[in-house]
Amino acid sequence: MAVVLLLPLASCANSGFGDSLQNSLAADPRLKETSPDGSLQSVNGTPSLAATSAQLPENFPSEIPRYPGAQLQVAKASGADSPLPGAQSTLTEWNTSDTSDRVLAFYKEQLQTGNWTLEPTPLTAPQGTLVARQKDLKVTVTVPNSTASPAPNPGTTFTLQYSRESASTAQSPTASISPSLSSSPAPTQLEVFLGVKGTSDGAIAQASPAPPPITSTPTPYTDLDKAPKELQQYLMDLAQLGVLSLSPSGDKTKAADTTFAPDKPVSRREYARWLFAANNRLYSDRAAQQIRSGQASQPAFRDVPPTDPDFAAIQGLAEAGIIPSSLSGDPTVVTFRPDAQLTREAMLLWKVPMDTRQPLPIANLDAIKQTWGFQDAARIEPSAQRAVLADFQNGDLSNIRRVFGYTTLFQPQKPVTRAEAAATLWYFGYQGNGVSARDALKGTK
Repeated sequence: MAVVLLLPLASCANSGFGDSLQNSLAADPRLKETSPDGSLQSVNGTPSLAATSAQLPENFPSEIPRYPGAQLQVAKASGADSPLPGAQSTLTEWNTSDTSDRVLAFYKEQLQTGNWTLEPTPLTAPQGTLVARQKDLKVTVTVPNSTASPAPNPGTTFTLQYSRESASTAQSPTASISPSLSSSPAPTQLEVFLGVKGTSDGAIAQASPAPPPITSTPTPYTDLDKAPKELQQYLMDLAQLGVLSLSPSGDKTKAADTTFAPDKPVSRREYARWLFAANNRLYSDRAAQQIRSGQASQPAFRDVPPTDPDFAAIQGLAEAGIIPSSLSGDPTVVTFRPDAQLTREAMLLWKVPMDTRQPLPIANLDAIKQTWGFQDAARIEPSAQRAVLADFQNGDLSNIRRVFGYTTLFQPQKPVTRAEAAATLWYFGYQGNGVSARDALKGTK
């Protein structure tokens, strides 16, 4: 029987039918090329993820979070010609099937926990870039905006660039920016015609040299150690910047006062004065982010006339739409009550828009309860609910977490102390893009 079966096969070995039969019985050609460990290297000539994966560098820090399931594609030394900030570092390229939004959200969360500190992203960096530091370790994450794409490189390709820096380099967040990146592009014909030049945020800047940075005189308060321990460093940094004045600018009556009284309730005028000064001091090198002093032509509030010592700050915040007033479309808000105590919800309503620099999200009681879990969410004014919700979206950099820690009660009408109010001013920014008082202090050294 075996002979009978083999004879027809032998007779048609050179025919088309024989070739087809032989191929059908042959081993799958996709399984011919394997790595030493038996993993698949190619499928119909198309490299698999295993084929394109690189070996993780020996110096890859264990502190850097690794995106779950991401495959390492490239690992190489990166010099000054790298498109990312930093020199003499290692550049690794990764691929995942997830979208860029999920990857970026993962690193935003991871780099705000533990000992990591997010730093301001250089203006020249691509969109989707995060810069973080942990002691002498600096990492730059760049996640280009993309969605799932066809094989062989599905999903998102992102980079992690890391380096160990010396103490002098680590103190300067901008020390590692490549000179080629910091140079300004050639002016357009419109810019030449108008006599101006463009900025990286799309605004138009004057062609004349930038104004000198805003400077303030440090305030030598002697009782900052009486503030809650968790807030003392914030107060010391801000006092060093000179933005926590207890009297309006130019008022010499309290010039010699060295007592801050951190547990004393802060007045609405004091917080407006500090908010105005802190924002402009931290953004002293970015005129487009500063709040302009108020104009006396149309006072926003009946009880803050142009003769008020804090008129410039209060009016400026109202004209910028930060403090609600008739100028922002609410005709019922005609008084400011400058000497009344500042409440928690009013503090959030003023400060959070300075962080987000964009319209606040739509909010309701269910959203507040599902995010913060506040038992007294119903007591928060509807106008302040949007700020409270946006503050939650700022993660560990939120004002509520920084000032009050973990709490299930917001107590929206509770007066704010000077220490608590000052702590909100230590950082301006949203979801990792911002500047802190510590950054501003480094710029003065």
